Order: sequence, then C-alpha cells, then structure tokens
Amino acid sequence: MTSPKSPIAEQFRTVRTNIQFTSVDEELQTMIVTSSGPAEGKSTVTANLAVVFAQQGKRVLLIDADLRKPTAHYTFRTENHVGLSNVLTRQATLEEAVKPTDQDNLWVMTSGPIPPNPSELLGSRGMNALLELAKNEYDVIILDSPPVLVVTDAQVLSNLADGVVLVVSSGKTETESAKKAKELLESAKAKILGVVLNNKKIEDSQYYYYYGGK
Repeated sequence: MTSPKSPIAEQFRTVRTNIQFTSVDEELQTMIVTSSGPAEGKSTVTANLAVVFAQQGKRVLLIDADLRKPTAHYTFRTENHVGLSNVLTRQATLEEAVKPTDQDNLWVMTSGPIPPNPSELLGSRGMNALLELAKNEYDVIILDSPPVLVVTDAQVLSNLADGVVLVVSSGKTETESAKKAKELLESAKAKILGVVLNNKKIEDSQYYYYYGGK
C-alpha cells in the first residue's frame, strides 16, 4: 500500500473497521485470510490488511501459512530461508523466524522451505503453540492460507483462529465456488468475519469492499 490517501487505502481502512466491529464483545487477535480458488488476490488483501492494522498502532504479525505457494517474501522483499515451516519442525524459534518490515509495527514470518506435508504441519500442536506464543508478543496476527477448495489447510487453520476473511474476485470467482468455500469453512466451525470483494472497478479505479456477516 504505497499511498495512505489513495481510494484503495481508504477501502482497506474500512475493511479494518468492519472487522473490528464484528468482534465488539470478544477480542479478535488472530485471523485467517483465504479464498475459494487460486489467483483471487488473497495474499495482496492479507498484506494490505496487515499494513492498515499496523498503521493503527497495533503490533502486527503477518504469517505466510500458504506452505504450497508462498508469496510474503516477495511482497516484503525478504529472504525465505527461515520461516514458519522451520518453527513447526523445531528448527527455529519464533524470534528467529520473524523479520521486521519497512512498515512500522509490522513484522512478517515467511513460509520457510516448502514442506512435503503442509496440512499435517498446520494442524499440529506446534502450530497452536506458535500462535499462543505469538499472542503474547503481538496485538494482531494475520495468516495467509491456501484456497479453501484446493486443499484443506484453511479449514485446519480456521479452528485455531478467532475468525476468517474470505476473498472473492469480481468477475472471476464463481458464485457456487464462493458458497462451497463458505460451507466448508462453516463445517470446520470457522467464524466467518466477512467477505472482501476484490478487483471491483468503479470509475476506472480499483476498490476493495467488505461485506460484514454471512
């Protein structure tokens, strides 16, 4: 997010506000961002959400939990030799795997080397322990997870997080795919915070919208 005053930046601040309003009665500290299918913009949405929460003064940790096609190291221009997979296999600590970013109050944990068993690692006790440890250090923890309809990772992670944000792409995501993704998340007992509509163009500008609830 290069311009804090751009229409897109303003839309992400609206998304942030709406997310916060979904959890007025309970603390929302961990959230997952996913999509129904690939290439719908979930990683871009994840990064921008992390930025606007950090701009609010909160200590934010973005975890790239897409252990199949990770992108956070490209987005934040950092190396990916040590990351989430190293922590989950006890080859590194939380502190060793977290890296600062150019944005104040925002840290990133990249995926680390791609493992042969992503679902098993994400569903392990180690993942739960990592999140519990991170909660002591950060105000908001945002996880980028693989698409719901492709693999089970997002469903596995949804049990560990306070809520899930589903990203759909205007003109690309089929209605049935979005509905199926929602059903799979609900069957995993996920709390769906809302949906971000990505790539919706109005007056030649790219906007992001948030629809609260289900």
